[in-house]
Amino acid sequence: MNKQIWISALATLTLFTAACSKQEVAPAEEPIAATADQTEELAAADAVENAASQAESQVVVEESAADVEPEATAIVLAQAADASAARTWQFKEGKNFTRLVPTQPTAGGADKIEVAEIFMYSCPHCYSLEPYINKWLSSKDPSVRFVRIPAVFNELAKTHAQLYYTEVFLAQNGTLKDPIAFREMVFEEFHRKGNHLTSQVAIQRVFARAGVSEDDFTRTWSSFEVNQALRVAADLARRYNVTSVPMVVVNGKYRTDAASAGSPEKLFEVVDELTAREGLR
Repeated sequence: MNKQIWISALATLTLFTAACSKQEVAPAEEPIAATADQTEELAAADAVENAASQAESQVVVEESAADVEPEATAIVLAQAADASAARTWQFKEGKNFTRLVPTQPTAGGADKIEVAEIFMYSCPHCYSLEPYINKWLSSKDPSVRFVRIPAVFNELAKTHAQLYYTEVFLAQNGTLKDPIAFREMVFEEFHRKGNHLTSQVAIQRVFARAGVSEDDFTRTWSSFEVNQALRVAADLARRYNVTSVPMVVVNGKYRTDAASAGSPEKLFEVVDELTAREGLR
């Protein structure tokens, strides 16, 4: 019994006991004839006593009625919990996605649910996934933040990761005007034109074609911000146990890819379901 109900019951019992004590029968005595004045006094006393009894009865009803509210609230909460527990999910842990234990940090803050793609510019599957990512981004939930994390499997991948973060910071300060078109250009240079972008000079030429001056490129390429982002990316890839790309990690907790999902289209259905799970926390 919770405290409020116990106190209310005690108050009700006290009032009930007091009411009963007022109605207890006195020992029988010989009846005494009353005068007219005494009769009036007795009638007035009875009226006062009846009014007091009625007032006490009203107090008992009000306190009893007040006790109903916590029980009603508890029932509503129980129904809400049952509705959430009854929700079914389409995709299965261990088949369509795996859980990271323990949950790992994310690239951004906890203000949004984070979806991170781990990728490499040299990966043909990452290139093929781009149209599906762009389509999903056009309609994703605003409570979801999308980030890309470049994998660093070798020296060329490290150079391309530096390219990526140079691209990110130049886009953030407005120097790189169209980052989506620039990403497409980089993928095409590698996969269609055979330009593997193995040096800083080769990479700077691609930025120049996108309207970025050599000074802006060089200053950003070697900046503290880019170097720090590279360290964070390497740490997250290790924490997420990245062994292949492209891979998608949802909120540092779930890991999936197109093969596990069944197709690139299904991949983002899995992602949407996992973000929904996170939204119910």
